[in-house]
Amino acid sequence: MSTRAHLRRVYFSLGSNIGRRGAYLRDGVRDVALSDAARVSNVYETEPVGGVPQDDFWNIVLEITTTANADELLRRLRDAEGRAMRRREVRWGPRTLDVDLVTWDDEDSHDPDLLVPHPRFRERRFVLAPLRELRPDLVSDADLDLAEGRVRALGTLDSVT
Repeated sequence: MSTRAHLRRVYFSLGSNIGRRGAYLRDGVRDVALSDAARVSNVYETEPVGGVPQDDFWNIVLEITTTANADELLRRLRDAEGRAMRRREVRWGPRTLDVDLVTWDDEDSHDPDLLVPHPRFRERRFVLAPLRELRPDLVSDADLDLAEGRVRALGTLDSVT
């Protein structure tokens, strides 16, 4: 993985299906973006994947422009989940906040703690729909058609909370 110190666009998927979903997402945006320039997609209500019975999620995609390296980005997403009191009791189970690094300009990472691009993001409509808002060149109609899961746009993060 490159450690160049130039500006890059990084995309994160954030989701929540426990408690005050909008507040967890808003705090997650703050904790991941820090002082970096950021754009946020609309909020989507999405059905859970993985087969665990649970409430629907609210999902967004966050774009930041940053010089942060992989270690810093991983620390930010883990810190955001920690501040939201995320518990990892059941794989793909309910969570206050889930943050995944989806893609990072032309960077790749094969580190087991940070696989970039995310290995399953093209299979998940809850990532593709909000990502398409910010980067329509990365998500085609065919990509959306092939991805699984129901999504419904709810509005901006400010308007739904």
